[in-house]
This record gives sequence, C-alpha cells and structure tokens, in this order.
Amino acid sequence: MKKIFIILSMALVMASACTKDNKAAENLIKLANDYKNTAYIIEGQKIQLKNGLAEVAASGAGQTAYQYFGNEVSGDFNGDGTADKAFLLSVNTGGSGTFYYIVAALKTEQGFIGTNAVFLGDRIAPQTSEFKDGKIIVNFAERKSGELMSASPSVGVSKYFKVANGELVEIK
Repeated sequence: MKKIFIILSMALVMASACTKDNKAAENLIKLANDYKNTAYIIEGQKIQLKNGLAEVAASGAGQTAYQYFGNEVSGDFNGDGTADKAFLLSVNTGGSGTFYYIVAALKTEQGFIGTNAVFLGDRIAPQTSEFKDGKIIVNFAERKSGELMSASPSVGVSKYFKVANGELVEIK
C-alpha cells in the first residue's frame, strides 16, 4: 500500500510539473512574439508591458501607468533583415503631465527584444512616425519655449532615431 501511495504521489508531482512547464513555455512564447508584451528600459527601470500596459507602484502613494500609445512604424532598424517595430509609449504618473517616449522592439528568431526608451516630451501632440533612409522619424507638436504647459502644442518638431548596438539613440 505504501509503494502504491509513493508511486501515485510521484506521478501526481510529475504531471503537475509538466503542466506548469507547458503553461510557462506557452506564456514565454506568447510574450516573446508580441512587442506589446515585451520589457523596455524607461528611465533606467525595466518595465514589462502586458497587452501594451504596465502599472508600477510609485514611491509615493499611487501608480505610474505605462501605455502603448501607437504611432507604430515597422522597418529593419538594426540591419539583420527582419522587420522591427517602433512606437510611442505614454507615461502617466498621476499628476497633470503625460510623458511620451519612443521605444523599439527588435525582432529575433525567439521574438522581440525591447530597447531603451527615449523621452520626447511632456503633453506633446504626437502626429506621425515613419521609417526612411535607415532612420525612425517621429513628428509631433510641442509648445513654444517659455509657454505655459496649459497652452496647446503648436510648434512642429521632427526627431530622428536609429538603433546602434541594440540601443535606441537620437540622431542630432
């Protein structure tokens, strides 16, 4: 009777472990193949998006929300022959500002790898993004120098980016 109990226990443990491993593998594959479920480095902190959203407890009383904004663009940013993605993230810390960043997701055989985020501005008005001549171009409107943050963005800006050694960098 004791042997049967041990054998059944071992079978149950093995079945449970296999189920957990399969679920973990399925989640890993799902996360790795979707750039909206990839981790990015924002202000030195690794932020894992899930369905394009991450909420992280702030040091004060509240949460910081990181959210896929859009303005998505595709292209081979790192010259490996595969189409990568770049898009804007909005970050809301609970105050009146909404901070915008650009990130890139580099496609590999295993899935996407997120880059660092580059800050674009606070309460800007994103317009379009494109990939041209090896550069990611982000177009948006911002306020004139010295204008109050309550003023509507009215000055057109284009910023240029590239991926160098797996890092997203602004081209000045």
